[in-house]
Formats: sequence, structure tokens, C-alpha cells
Amino acid sequence: MADDILDTLEAVIRDRRSGDPAASYVAKLTAKGRAKIAQKLGEEAVEAAIAAVQDDRAGLTGEAADLIFHLLVLLADMDLSLDDVRAELARREGVSGIDEKAGRAD
Repeated sequence: MADDILDTLEAVIRDRRSGDPAASYVAKLTAKGRAKIAQKLGEEAVEAAIAAVQDDRAGLTGEAADLIFHLLVLLADMDLSLDDVRAELARREGVSGIDEKAGRAD
């Protein structure tokens, strides 16, 4: 079976983080720092929400891809991985969303 595209993308992002910012968007964004990466993630989330409200399926698909991409860049910047996210999702499996949220230390 082929590699999962998200795993492949995660590996490419990790590889390009230390590249030449003039040649790599990931390196350029990484060089600008975590706050800028987080800002881009937020922008993409808003754009995805707007596409959804506008019932723009193609737009939402593209924005969702941008959102996931920027999330992976942010995870890499914090030395976290999809496996960390998978583990958290597995931990929550079978737990009501209401119960899970109530158990968080806010």
C-alpha cells in the first residue's frame, strides 16, 4: 500500500524546515517564527469556515488542505507529529465529547 499522503507531507515539511527560505515556503515560514506559523494556521481556519458557510465544496476542500498543511508546519515547529495527534485521538476514543471537554484543565 502507498504511504499515507499526510505522513508523506509531514516528512517533506520536516525535511524542508531547515532549507533555503528563498527556495522553500516551509523554510521561509519557519524562519519567520512560530507566531507567524500560528497566524497562517488561523487565517486558513477562517478561510475554511467561510467556504463552508458559503456552501463552497471546492473552496472548502482547498482551504482544508491549506489548513492541514499549516497545522503540520506548526506541529513540526513544536516538535510534535501526526503520531502525537493520533495518540491523543486514540486516548479520546469512546469518550463522549462532552465528558472529554469537562475533564480538561481549562
